[in-house]
Amino acid sequence: MLAGNHFFKRKHLFGGFLKKPPRGSVSLSDLFGENIMERIIIFDTTLRDGEQSPGASMNVEEKLRIALALEKMGVDVIEAGFPIASPGDFEAVKLIAERIKESQITGLARATHGDIDRAWEAIKGGSDPRIHTFLATSAIHMEHKLRKTPDEVLAQAVDAVKHAAKYTSNIEFSAEDAVRSDLDFLCKVVEAVIDAGATTVNIPDTVGYAIPSQFGEMVGQLIGRVPNIDKAVVSVHCHNDLGLAVANSLAAVQAGARQVECTVNGIGERAGNTSMEEVVMGFKVRPDLLDYETNIVAEHIYNTSRLVSQVTGLAVQANKAIVGANAFAHESGIHQDGILKEKTTYEIMTPESVGVPTNELVLGKHSGRHAFTERVKELGYALDKKQTETAFSAFKKLADKKKVIYDEDIEALIAEHVMRIPDRYRLVYLNVTAGTVTVPTATVQMEIDGIVQQEAAFGDGPVDATFSVIKKLIGRSPNLEKFSMSAITGGTDAQAEVSVRIEDGGLRANGQAADTDIIVASAKAFVRAFNKLEHRGKKVFTPSV
Repeated sequence: MLAGNHFFKRKHLFGGFLKKPPRGSVSLSDLFGENIMERIIIFDTTLRDGEQSPGASMNVEEKLRIALALEKMGVDVIEAGFPIASPGDFEAVKLIAERIKESQITGLARATHGDIDRAWEAIKGGSDPRIHTFLATSAIHMEHKLRKTPDEVLAQAVDAVKHAAKYTSNIEFSAEDAVRSDLDFLCKVVEAVIDAGATTVNIPDTVGYAIPSQFGEMVGQLIGRVPNIDKAVVSVHCHNDLGLAVANSLAAVQAGARQVECTVNGIGERAGNTSMEEVVMGFKVRPDLLDYETNIVAEHIYNTSRLVSQVTGLAVQANKAIVGANAFAHESGIHQDGILKEKTTYEIMTPESVGVPTNELVLGKHSGRHAFTERVKELGYALDKKQTETAFSAFKKLADKKKVIYDEDIEALIAEHVMRIPDRYRLVYLNVTAGTVTVPTATVQMEIDGIVQQEAAFGDGPVDATFSVIKKLIGRSPNLEKFSMSAITGGTDAQAEVSVRIEDGGLRANGQAADTDIIVASAKAFVRAFNKLEHRGKKVFTPSV
């Protein structure tokens, strides 16, 4: 180990990564005589901040599935939730901490002893678990939300970190709304919490207010002015209200930040968070300007994106960078001509580099169990024997309806029949009558709390009639805020993927489902949203950092 301020390595502090040498020190390339790319820690908060997207609440099993995918992808730190928010959130964080061993698990806690105690109870079974505590430092938050003076905020921040230090030396402190904070005060708080034991200090742009040049300068000044900054990793957490979250994060990295907090698909409160896949591929595609690397296995990006979309019910927009349906599509004749001659004319990365399937015909109704199992493995799914049988049975039923089965079809049926566990409400039977001279009528049979019930209703159309029956059976009449449908693949026999968002009493929930029958897909998505609404209603807090 090198002495002094050159650099140091500490597993609980950097997860085994080399920290950037402080300003004025000897660089790694000077020390070793070679160009060594610096590691950026990827802190994924899909399961905490991402879950705060309107209607994107997840249950325990869904959170675990996503956590396992994040671990497989190589995420360094997984923020599994906010343990004190609800018993369900506590159980999810606890289960994830016990099951995940290749990634650090952290739980969020306000700067209070009760929150910190609860967070530790949830994460203590993990491998090198991290306590993540936060407190606002901007004048507007201190005055109107906290109703505390700057001195009181400073004292509370230090006390919280010292309390967390009784449990672990792996502590992260976030200065909520740091971008709108007075820089002198922010530097004072950062220095004090590091002295108290914080090993990561996070500088959030909580409301997405920053622009890259400003944010980079701010992070650079903080690194230059805080005397003990070399004892902690500088992290950033950017929101996307102005569409600049990724740009701000990259600017912060260039200024010296060495941890980026982000989410899969960029989901999160309001306009969302820094998109993990965009940051990672930014480093991979532009090493000439961004000479950094991450531990992310990029080939798992697409499958993880699809999983998050299926679980949360949040569809990925077609023009979304990296993982959108149009990210590697070329319609312009000029572009197509260039691609056919040389792919790099219009592609700066290949679809294969992020795991995007080629959409080739792979299976049909005559395909056997072995071929199906191998294709499922190639798509990145690790199913046990029972899950494989369930998926294969669903595949055979789908193959009777469709002549050809594409990768996207397989992903949809796995999400529908394997990954979605039974909830309070389950669709059993649906029959719809509709036409130009017929009043649309739907008859629905549902299982509610284990008891099968049946009703019928009219509507303006087949979907409206179906939704009316489901609302009658459940006994709730939420507002339908969003209804969208898309074909998973081409052809008239393509599966329809339906996404809905409902609102009831201020609570929102998303539902997503796929089926070759549009009405059935709509009914399944609607029921799915009701199940999520039940789970969402049990939440107590939704903090913003």
